[in-house]
Amino acid sequence: MRIDLPEPYNKMKRAPQVILPKDIGIIIAYSGVNRESVCVDAGTGSGWLAVGLARIAKKVISYELREDFIKIAEKNKAMENLQNLEIRHGDITKDLKEKNVDIITLDMPSSEKAIPRARKALKENGVIVGYTPHMEQVVKFAAKLEKSGFTDIRTYECILRDMLVRPEGMRPSTKGVWHTAYLVFAKKGMMHEAKAERAQ
Repeated sequence: MRIDLPEPYNKMKRAPQVILPKDIGIIIAYSGVNRESVCVDAGTGSGWLAVGLARIAKKVISYELREDFIKIAEKNKAMENLQNLEIRHGDITKDLKEKNVDIITLDMPSSEKAIPRARKALKENGVIVGYTPHMEQVVKFAAKLEKSGFTDIRTYECILRDMLVRPEGMRPSTKGVWHTAYLVFAKKGMMHEAKAERAQ
């Protein structure tokens, strides 16, 4: 099914799965990313989210395990000429070394495994976002967030419907982008680091 996309996404390269603009918009709006933000992204894929963040943020570091995906993401980065986007070949659950990060986004299997390192990397009140296609993933992710001292845990789903507007009447189109993923947001709360270590 053809999906109508805004610029620059209709020109960008893509692997089989990408985070669509409808979800990118919600991530940007609810994470509070701005031109002073330092962001870490994991599960780069084609880099659509990383590019969307880098168009706004001060700095974006994106981690990806698959080199074939990195090549696609690098092409999209070059297309947008984003000097503030760095794409790294690495595993965020082992290789994350950044500190005082404002926002961390996770689009990866078993994203709850990245929470301990993400907590250490985030500044106080920093935001973590999980892109989770299945309800069972949401439950695991949210439970780990709470155990690790994150607060204000919220989950959203964004559904986009095309509308047919015609002289004879207006109604929803039979096409559209329905479920893609659940978006889980949380803030790094005040928690003694020793207690955070035990939560791992």
